[in-house]
Amino acid sequence: MISLLQGKVVSIDQQQLIIQVSGIGFQVLVARPELYSQEQEINLPIYMHWNQEQGPSFFGFSTELEKKIFLLIISCSGIGPKIGLAVLGQMSSADFLHAVQSGNDKALSAVNGIGAKKAEQIVVQLRDKVTKLINTESEQVFEGAQALNHWNNISQVLKSLNYSRPEIESALAYLRKEHKGADCTFDQLMRSGLSFLAKRV
Repeated sequence: MISLLQGKVVSIDQQQLIIQVSGIGFQVLVARPELYSQEQEINLPIYMHWNQEQGPSFFGFSTELEKKIFLLIISCSGIGPKIGLAVLGQMSSADFLHAVQSGNDKALSAVNGIGAKKAEQIVVQLRDKVTKLINTESEQVFEGAQALNHWNNISQVLKSLNYSRPEIESALAYLRKEHKGADCTFDQLMRSGLSFLAKRV
């Protein structure tokens, strides 16, 4: 079973990345393609899903926590990888965990593909597992998820300002390189990203 891909992003199309690993291109579906940029070197946690008719499909995740949440979601009866990906694309890891733990099925039912019944089902089937996950995961993992939320929020703000996906990808790539390892606030990263884009005009 493949659990990690280390390589270079060679193309991005909708929710699909092509990752080149030792000369082989892997097609990987991700929840938020705007978090990645072409030529980016990545270590991507992977889940391989097998379909009897279509064969293997690869799903990639920004963090190990995101992968664990995806596996929890698809462990619910009648819920497949497409819905799992939709949840991760429309909710942050922290928001999903909080929604399940607090029984907020309205937040879950707002996700495309999840109605009121499926939202209730997710809460019932996952509440204990989510509580266990929160209790056992290290603080560092959740700090990583919080950092990921910064990138998600920056991407959404830039999108609302009508920047194109290539522009957003360039800004995120610049911010990752420029502020690597720095403890920056969302506002600091946002200002830096806007400044970078302004200079490109």
